Amino acid sequence: MNTAEASAMPWSADAVLARMRDVGHPATMRELIRMLEVLPADRSGFRRRVRLLVEMGDVIRIRGNRYGVAARMNLVSGRLQVNPRGFGFVTPEHEGAHRVEDIYVAGVNLHEAMHGDRVAVRVEPQGGRVEGRIVRVLERAHHDLVGRYDVDESGVGFVVPFDPRVVLDVQIPAGGDGSARSGQMVVVVLDRWPTKTRGAIGHIVEVLGALDDPGVDDELIIRKYRLPDAHDPDAVAEAEQLGDAVAPADMRQRTDFRAVTTVTIDGESARDFDDAITLDILPNGHHWLGVHIADVAHYVKEGTALDASAYARATSVYFPERALHMFPASLATGLCSLNPGVDRLVQSCLMEIDRRGAVVRFELHDGVIRSDARMTYTAVDKILTERDAATRETYAATVPLFEAMETVYRRLHARRVRRGSIDFDLKATRLVLDEAGLVEDIVAADRNVAHRIIEEFMLAANETVAGFLQDSGAPALFRVHPVPDPMKVAAFDAFATTLGHSLGAAPEQVRPRHFQQLLKRLHGRPEERPVALLMLRTMQKAQYDAVNVGHFGLASKTYTHFTSPIRRYPDLVVHRLLRVRRGQTLSAERQQELSERLPEVGRHTSVMERRAEEAEREIVHWKKVRFMTDKVGDEFTGYVIGVTGFGLFVELVDPFVEGLVHISTMADDYYRFLDAEHTLFGENTGKTYKLGDRVAVQVARVDLQRRQIDLGLVEILEAVRASERDRGPSRSQVAPRGRPAGGSRPAGSRRRRRR
Repeated sequence: MNTAEASAMPWSADAVLARMRDVGHPATMRELIRMLEVLPADRSGFRRRVRLLVEMGDVIRIRGNRYGVAARMNLVSGRLQVNPRGFGFVTPEHEGAHRVEDIYVAGVNLHEAMHGDRVAVRVEPQGGRVEGRIVRVLERAHHDLVGRYDVDESGVGFVVPFDPRVVLDVQIPAGGDGSARSGQMVVVVLDRWPTKTRGAIGHIVEVLGALDDPGVDDELIIRKYRLPDAHDPDAVAEAEQLGDAVAPADMRQRTDFRAVTTVTIDGESARDFDDAITLDILPNGHHWLGVHIADVAHYVKEGTALDASAYARATSVYFPERALHMFPASLATGLCSLNPGVDRLVQSCLMEIDRRGAVVRFELHDGVIRSDARMTYTAVDKILTERDAATRETYAATVPLFEAMETVYRRLHARRVRRGSIDFDLKATRLVLDEAGLVEDIVAADRNVAHRIIEEFMLAANETVAGFLQDSGAPALFRVHPVPDPMKVAAFDAFATTLGHSLGAAPEQVRPRHFQQLLKRLHGRPEERPVALLMLRTMQKAQYDAVNVGHFGLASKTYTHFTSPIRRYPDLVVHRLLRVRRGQTLSAERQQELSERLPEVGRHTSVMERRAEEAEREIVHWKKVRFMTDKVGDEFTGYVIGVTGFGLFVELVDPFVEGLVHISTMADDYYRFLDAEHTLFGENTGKTYKLGDRVAVQVARVDLQRRQIDLGLVEILEAVRASERDRGPSRSQVAPRGRPAGGSRPAGSRRRRRR
């Protein structure tokens, strides 16, 4: 290549990857610059592109700081997920707009890798299937771990990791125990990584307390998932410098909505309000719906400490008793929160909704609002559904507004249903806390009409903004939900036929409306919830991406997240893109920069979102387990929501918790697992247990270490006990109701209070 050609080389990420494919071997950065004749002025950009390719997994850095094209080395980079039984799967990172299936790695091929590590895995054929062999750990996930400190018979201390997927113990040398006592939960820093011949060594840096001490569960989950708790001091300082009131200068050249009646509708315990609603009736009978979103982007600029901290967190995380906010409180619950009676800056999406729920016109504004009322879902539901006279009198001035909102919601929802959007409407868990913050009860949280109104308005705004960004032709960030894997669809449809139903389409041709119609046919039936849960597992996960492939679940061609910039970083990115697209033309250089940056933003925020969801799910599950510790021997009614070869997952009606009926407790017969039918079948009795079955269960054991509730089927337990009484002394490990195994109730236990 001559100098003229080199100077013309654009050195985009795609161009760098294409040129690196022509290099005959992995090479150092210096060798690449020399062989590809990168000019001095382009070298810093070239290095950035190579690092980006490494982040995306297209290029892998190997020993000797050499960079090679992953595909040419038959290597895939990704995150290792280890099963507690010792094997693992590597989830490949993005390769363009496509995603490769997870790669199975046998235990002997994990080598020194640990759960969560970023690894390079060589894909190899093994007896007709593809398996992986980890060849290098690219990035360690664990520099510290949480776990239980114990001391063996010889006096040697060790830490058993709290996460069962970290399948190793960490030895603690003399002097490294941090004054921890055996049985306490601790944080241990790894001083030596495990190898083929040596275990891991570490030292304890923090003692959290006993497993059942108040607050220890939250601290363990925060540390297990490496959730940032305290905010970066520089970010806090920047937020506080912004003050707590909107400056008059910031309101200039903005659309003033302060004269329009504006409300927020949120939960009773909400402290940050990032969306507000206005609604007017137009002369043609259509409605002019305004969705006003806190203008966080006005205050949080790229390159600031606030921005860097928010990007690292990517999302707020909500526990039952506390929240880990993406932004410091002075911003999240202060200046950017749409509190009533104060001026606030917003980005507004105004939509004209016709009688059939179509958005026939829209406008996007930088605005300023002053919320007239902070409403709750409960209060709005009392106004609209219960028609509660006292509540309607209290909010008499805004009752017509809420009634108009319900009309618009029903039109929007009907239109979404007509196009095939899937509404799973699965009940969430609500923990009822007492004055001391302890869990008093666990119930199913129903969505009322107020929840549905706000959800529908947010969906409409998100879709409208996404369409605007898509039509602009500039780089953007979308919320995508790819079409499901045909093999999973086929397996789900085979199961549905055992219930007398079918999706009614070939797996490759299935559309959202096919799933929607099946749910409609199952509505109100016992198997509705477990089938919906199974349907969810058939779907792919929604994620953020710069490539728009549509949103399958919503039956939407274009969708994004615009409505929650206080708690989601992608929404903040969308706000920035909107402001640029409304006000100016992007330079070619800026478009190129966004094209390279946004895919990584999408990947990172998707990963952080999944981390937050897993943490939130685990802390709720753990609190459910702790709530059930004094209910061993009690009987409850529930429904089968999962069937596996090792037993039944049962969801109780009250309290709203799940437990496992292990197949080893089903001792009245030999049960075979019928995979396609999701059924356990008794070979001799012909008895079957399937999804949706209503069953009576007894709490057999509550295991805090494994965080598991073990149940027994009452009809089987009684049959086994009767059989054992006929044969002689009882050998049942599950006590009759009210009498735990061993003859007396555990210390501190009490019978479940009936509510």
